[in-house]
Amino acid sequence: MATMTAAQRRERARADYDAFLKACPTNQLLDRISDKWVSLVVSALAPGPLRYSDLSRKIAGVSPKMLTQTLRSLERDGLLSRTVTPSVPVRVDYELTELGRSLSLLLSAVKEWAETHIEEVWEAREQYDADS
Repeated sequence: MATMTAAQRRERARADYDAFLKACPTNQLLDRISDKWVSLVVSALAPGPLRYSDLSRKIAGVSPKMLTQTLRSLERDGLLSRTVTPSVPVRVDYELTELGRSLSLLLSAVKEWAETHIEEVWEAREQYDADS
């Protein structure tokens, strides 16, 4: 059996990805990006960088702990960057990376779809509940 380089191993693994398998990294990534807070943070950052306090105000209902965890996970995944500007108080800005911007197009579309079709969903729920 021939030895493979790291690039060859990655390419082979890429061909084997199957998001329907729980152990597949793509399944884990889908789990991460389908999180409500992730989609709202990414959508909020789509127009441009925001400070933590701006994000907190913009995203109703997110706790400080959940916002911090979400921002850290997005930074770890390479979807946003965190810039610290030394001042008093320290200024921290969050901005989508190129990878994050590509995701924001999809998540913003899902957010807009939800805002556009919520009344239809409510009607369907009422009909379903009436028929049940």
